[in-house]
Parts: sequence; structure tokens; C-alpha cells
Amino acid sequence: PLRPDLILKEEYDLLLRLHRFPKPVIVIADGITMGAGLGLAAAADLVVATERTRMSMPETRIGFIPDVGSTGWMFAKCPPGYPEYLGLTGYEMVGAEAVRVGFATQLTGSSRLPEMITVLEGYSDGLPLIRTEAARELTLLLSSFFENNIPVRTEMDDWVATYFADQSSITDIMASLRQCSIQMNLCEEVFQRLADRSPTAVVLTLMLLRHNEHRPLEEVFQAELRGARFILNHPDYVEGVRARLL
Repeated sequence: PLRPDLILKEEYDLLLRLHRFPKPVIVIADGITMGAGLGLAAAADLVVATERTRMSMPETRIGFIPDVGSTGWMFAKCPPGYPEYLGLTGYEMVGAEAVRVGFATQLTGSSRLPEMITVLEGYSDGLPLIRTEAARELTLLLSSFFENNIPVRTEMDDWVATYFADQSSITDIMASLRQCSIQMNLCEEVFQRLADRSPTAVVLTLMLLRHNEHRPLEEVFQAELRGARFILNHPDYVEGVRARLL
């Protein structure tokens, strides 16, 4: 019989190997990069986004949990509050926003990708043996393709930090959104989005985020696998898949 948990374990093992891979990894995220695709991108040294990039961890929409290590590595990549906001709501980042939030490292135009790939294919000077040094050299090699002026959204960052960072429970987050005093329309929209999610999925997601924030990646994957095994056998997951996908 099919064992989804074993498939997930193989996936997590592969991602952990990629995080530890000795050579630099480049991901070109020119389009939809979600779930497992985002897990691959998170293990890369350079993640190149374009105006066509769409990034999110949408798992709670179907009653599942954000996984692929995201409940750990988002804290290293994202500004305060975004791990919780992105993990719980499945908010979708487009283009430059993926760089601003930390899911991508560079932005370029999709029309420039063929030329950029040609430069990579023609590179023959050799790279340093240390992965971080090799990644820096590749970044320098490709720097002329990257856009430097990433829009800043201080107001959005402050809102996310206010309503999602360091909250101890889903109840606290929902109450905070209900008592919102800044960007009230956004508070109402996000409140409704969370209210539409599986209560089990969002509670378990926040538990994993709190548990995994400072843990080594190997332990993060282990905790996510335990969470996945639980949620895969929960009625909310079955109903979420039926309601959203079938």
C-alpha cells in the first residue's frame, strides 16, 4: 500500500542532503515555486526570482502543515513575524516581494534568463572548494543580471511583526486581529483567512514553528515528519483535499 509518510521521509532526507551538499546550488524560480519546490529553493545558495515568480507555503489551505524544513529555516531567512504569517496563511509572494521577505536572494527579468544561463554554462575558471566562497564568486559573476532596487514595505513588515511575531497561540493571534487598530481591512482579511483554515492544521503549524525556531535542521525535519504523520490521518486533511482539490 502507498505510504505517504515514507514518501515524505525520502523527500526530507533529500532536502537535508541538499542543504549539506558541498557544491553551490543555484535555483531559478521563474514561475510557481511552492511547497516542495520551495524546499529545494531553501537549500540553494542563490535563488533567482523574476517578475513571474510566485512563492508560498500553501499547505494549511488543504488542512496540512508547512513542511520541507520551513518551520525552521524561515526564521533564518525572513523578517520577524513572517514565518508565522506565511506558514499559517499561505500568503503568496510575487516577484520582488520574494526577495524582500527572504525566500529569494536575487531578482532579474525573465527575458534575461537565457543570457544568464549561457554565462553560467561558459564559466570554466573553477570555483573555491568551500561552498560559501564558491557561492560568493558565482554571485559576483552574475551580478550584472541582478536588480538592486528591491521595494521596501516597512508598513507591511511592522504589521506582520505586530500581529504574528512571538504570539504564543492561535487564539492570541485571532484576538489580536479582532482588536486591530492599524490596517483594519488587512486584519479582517487575514482573520477570515485563518478562520477558514482547519483549526487542527493551524494549531499544529504554530506548535511546529515554536518548537523548531532554534533547532538544527535535521531535528526540524524529524518534528515535521511526526506532525505530517499525525495530520495525514486526521479528518480535516481528508476534507481539505476534497474541498480544495477535488
